This record gives sequence, structure tokens and C-alpha cells, in this order.
Amino acid sequence: MNIEERLVELESRIAFQDDTIQALNDALADAQMALSKQQLVLKRIVEELKSARGAGVTIDAADEPPPPHY
Repeated sequence: MNIEERLVELESRIAFQDDTIQALNDALADAQMALSKQQLVLKRIVEELKSARGAGVTIDAADEPPPPHY
């Protein structure tokens, strides 16, 4: 392999790595956005549970039907 072939190979690898890094960056950004949305939903659920408890709403496990495996 001569110098020019090696240079072409290296440039090709760098281009592939750049594309891979960009794809990983996009995937990470999407995952972070999804996590932020899930955290917001969880926060709202916790707030609703706290307000339900404050309003005297109780959940009794005895009121629930048994699981299907019983």
C-alpha cells in the first residue's frame, strides 16, 4: 500500500467515524429528550398521588381482584 492509498483509506475512515459520531449524537439527544418527558410525566403523577392522599383518597389492596395466577 503506498502513501496515497493509505491517505485515501484514512480519509474514508475519518468520514465514516464522523457519520457515526453524528448518528450517536442524534440518538443521545433523542434519548435525553425522551428522558426529560418521562421525568415530567413522573413528576405530574407524583403530584397527583400527593394531592389524592391529601384529599383523603386511599387505595386498599383488598379492593383489588387477585392476580390471574391465583
